[in-house]
Amino acid sequence: MSFGDVKTQKGLEELNTFLADHSYIVGYVPSKADISVFDALGKSPAGDLPHAQRWYRHIASFNAKEKSTWGGQPLPQAAGGKPTVAESKDDDDDVDLFGSDEEEDAEAAKVREQRLAEYNAKKSKKPALIAKSSILLDVKPWDDETDMKVLEEKVRSVEMDGLLWGASKLVPVGYGINKLQICCVIEDDKVSIDLLQETIQEFEDHVQSVDIAAFNKI
Repeated sequence: MSFGDVKTQKGLEELNTFLADHSYIVGYVPSKADISVFDALGKSPAGDLPHAQRWYRHIASFNAKEKSTWGGQPLPQAAGGKPTVAESKDDDDDVDLFGSDEEEDAEAAKVREQRLAEYNAKKSKKPALIAKSSILLDVKPWDDETDMKVLEEKVRSVEMDGLLWGASKLVPVGYGINKLQICCVIEDDKVSIDLLQETIQEFEDHVQSVDIAAFNKI
């Protein structure tokens, strides 16, 4: 990590760049290093430094009592009492109080893998949703002499895996002719609507046509 005097525009820009990939000045939890930079800034950075702004507002949300519990060491002071951070092995040794980034990354990866495994296990226990549709069929006879009771019996005699017949009624279409309006529920993956219509139309002595009056996904 590297940024200079945060009282200068260059230092602010370097801080903003640094915070684009970091939540805190040191490690993964707030520390006295954050307090040092926060106090040096004195106010929220300008709007063209969004990462620094985000960090400043976050640190400002803690009260003095909370900040007093933060560990770590404050950043070294440059001339004029302004905190700076530079590329230095000694500096890293001083402030790296919570373990290396590699150790944190390994622990974070372990937690993610555990949560993913728990999620997949929970998801696998959920029953798979079965896609169904509710269909209203209009079954028309040839004429007014067609026995509609027999016609309905033939329609209901059609059996398919995933097909369930429901309520029905006769609806006048004119000239003394009634059509059979019958409801059914199908499992989309098991029943072909076209095949269902073709099967009913095979009762050609009674059925003139089969049309879909209504179709709704359940």
